[in-house]
Amino acid sequence: MAVTLTDAAANRVQSFLANRGKGLGLRVGIKTTGCSGLAYVLEFVDELNDDDETFVAKGVTLIVDAKSLVYIDGTQLDYTKEGLNEGFKFTNPNQADECGCGESFTV
Repeated sequence: MAVTLTDAAANRVQSFLANRGKGLGLRVGIKTTGCSGLAYVLEFVDELNDDDETFVAKGVTLIVDAKSLVYIDGTQLDYTKEGLNEGFKFTNPNQADECGCGESFTV
């Protein structure tokens, strides 16, 4: 499997990378934090690490480290606008639950 993007997310990431003027792609990962234990991390990547896996989706290179891939394999990244709020939304088939505030999740 892989990590994928919707059209809206791909357009947003491409816009961010163009405005930034450099970068290989977007790192999608996890970190230990929050009420439920894990939280998603997004950051631009200028250099690959030895344990990175790369996926190309809709013209965007997504980079995932081996540790994170175990938890987010099969995840789809979307970009949504709801009222005054906008941001990236993760649809992760491995996710068992999330905390009440939506900041962290468990698998």
